[in-house]
Amino acid sequence: MEEFTEREKIARSKKMMLWFGIVSLIMGFAGWTSAYIVSSSREDWLSDLSLPKEFYYSALVLLISSLSYIMAKKAVKEDRPQQATLYLVATFLLGVLFVSLQISGFYTFIDMGYYFTGPTSNVTVSFIYIIAIMHIVHLIAGFISLSVVIFNQIKGKYDSQNLLGLELGATFWHFLDLLWIYLVLFFHFFN
Repeated sequence: MEEFTEREKIARSKKMMLWFGIVSLIMGFAGWTSAYIVSSSREDWLSDLSLPKEFYYSALVLLISSLSYIMAKKAVKEDRPQQATLYLVATFLLGVLFVSLQISGFYTFIDMGYYFTGPTSNVTVSFIYIIAIMHIVHLIAGFISLSVVIFNQIKGKYDSQNLLGLELGATFWHFLDLLWIYLVLFFHFFN
C-alpha cells in the first residue's frame, strides 16, 4: 500500500472536495438545461431566438482568461513570480470583462423587448437569464478564489514545489470557463 505524507493527504482531500463541488455544480446546471429542454414544448416558446453577440464574445474572453491562468501557473513553475502575478491579474481583468459583456448581453435582450419577468417576459429568455445569472454567481466564487490566489502569489506563497492553491483555483476557473462555453453552445444549438 502506498504511503502519503501529511502534505499529500491534505492536497488530495482538498482536490477531492473541489471535485465534489464541481460535480454538484454540473448536476445543477444539467438540471436547469434539462428544464429548458422540457419547457421547449410550451406554446409560448421562442424557437427563433438568437443569443446576443455579447454572449459569444464573452465565451472567447473566458477562453483567453483560461490561457492567462495557464500561463500564470507555467510562470510559477519556472520561478518567474512577477510574470505569474501579471498573468493572474490579467485573468481577473478578463473575468471582469466577461461580466461586463454578460450585462451588455442582458441589455441587448431588453432592447429586443425580452425581460426577465413581467408582462413582456418570455419563458425562453427567462431561462437564459436564470442560467446566465447563476453562472455569474458562481463566477463570483471564482473571483474570490482568484483574489486569494493573487494575494498569495504576491506574498510569495507559490513556487515550483508549492502549487496547490494555484492549481485548485485554476481548476475551478477552467471549469467555469468550460461551463459557459457549454451553455453558449447549448443555447445556440438547442432552439
